[in-house]
Amino acid sequence: MESVKKTTKKAARTHAKVAHPHGTLIIIGGKEDKSGEMKILKEIARRLENGKLVIITAASEIPSEVWNDYEKVFKKLKVHNLEHLHVNQPDDVEKVNLEKVFHNAKGIFFTGGDQLKLTSKLGGTVVMDYIIEVFRAGGVLAGTSAGAAVMGETMLVGGENGESHKVGNWMMAPGLRFVENMIIDQHFAQRGRIGRLLGAVALNPGILGIGIDEGTAIVIEENKFKILGDNAVYVLDGREVTYTNISEASADQTMSIHDVKLHVLSEPEVFDLKARTALT
Repeated sequence: MESVKKTTKKAARTHAKVAHPHGTLIIIGGKEDKSGEMKILKEIARRLENGKLVIITAASEIPSEVWNDYEKVFKKLKVHNLEHLHVNQPDDVEKVNLEKVFHNAKGIFFTGGDQLKLTSKLGGTVVMDYIIEVFRAGGVLAGTSAGAAVMGETMLVGGENGESHKVGNWMMAPGLRFVENMIIDQHFAQRGRIGRLLGAVALNPGILGIGIDEGTAIVIEENKFKILGDNAVYVLDGREVTYTNISEASADQTMSIHDVKLHVLSEPEVFDLKARTALT
């Protein structure tokens, strides 16, 4: 719980800074293709327009290995201006020449790992100011797995198995709020996470729950997102929910929710975030 409280304090200082973003978000459900067609990573590379990509491994326990993997992949995709940023603690930021790291940056890529590590290390630090500056200047922010989970206002933690439909089997913590009114879950069908995303929507019926399968991404621009990749994206809309037991039930009780709307989308479909409807 200490980590969550710490994250809350730090992320809260960051929230107000992302009020008017102008860039693109590419949010990946994990295990994107790194050796075949690589369409998701190619989309990131295309949008850089020969600018620098900063790869942030703060979520990872093996940052050097993760950096080496992505460095090789992006160089294959003709992205030669790459920078690695890793910090173990928030105070480590003071030891980094951030002007050099972010000079001419056109994109940021958050790798996978543990989303609480990412928010607790970076939320509220000066690094976020640089990231937001890239975003507001029209750059691309991309994240995979844990790097996807942090993109919304709130992120899910725990509830990894078949028990995730139980009321108390997961918790939520603040994300980095690059996109508002949305909670994002990843490795979605592959890890059976429908229960915990339904629970998040039951607690916050005004937000959209977005579940993204592995090998799949959403590309968010101007209040719409398109699907990119081989699998599905699930959109849970709770605005018309008529009943849920989530606020009264005990932690070990099975969750109940009525009249939640579900959209299942695949490439190349588009979802309108304002109208909350799929476009055909």
